[in-house]
Amino acid sequence: MGKAEGSWSGMRKYLEQEMIAPAWKGRVRYHCSTGAGMDGCRFFEMYLDGVLFKRFSWETVNSWFIGQGLAEKPEQMSIRDYWADFWALMDRYPPETRTEYTDGEFCRALEAYRANDIQKSLHADDPLVVLFALFDRRVGKRTLEKLEDELRGKPEWLRALYCLRTGKPNQSESQGRGIG
Repeated sequence: MGKAEGSWSGMRKYLEQEMIAPAWKGRVRYHCSTGAGMDGCRFFEMYLDGVLFKRFSWETVNSWFIGQGLAEKPEQMSIRDYWADFWALMDRYPPETRTEYTDGEFCRALEAYRANDIQKSLHADDPLVVLFALFDRRVGKRTLEKLEDELRGKPEWLRALYCLRTGKPNQSESQGRGIG
């Protein structure tokens, strides 16, 4: 976490206990880890009701690039092959165009959410800023109702989260696609 966000334990307390809507207390959990050999990179995870909802790391983004056919990878590849073209793809596909995000993007979105008023966060271009705002205790039912049309242009995982927050049925879930 950068200086603006403070310690991870402080941010986790803020996200899980202080800012969260009462109905979601105890249901949303965040986790941060740094693996051996990760050169200081972290991965963040968000759990809903004990189930992994979203992971934020370079690996999840690179796997998304590969899965979308944006990065051609041989069947047998070295670490160098795995990461080839990663930075060029990151430049070409900003967070607003992807459904997976890095740990740095998670931290920047959290910083933006905390620095802005709640209305600006709810209408942000960055889906991660909107993620934090959707769970905010200052957001009531009427405000959530007004967001429904705007969220149609956002990633499916964010719309699914909106449906969970509002209790509305998720059209994609009913079609068998689920969340994530």
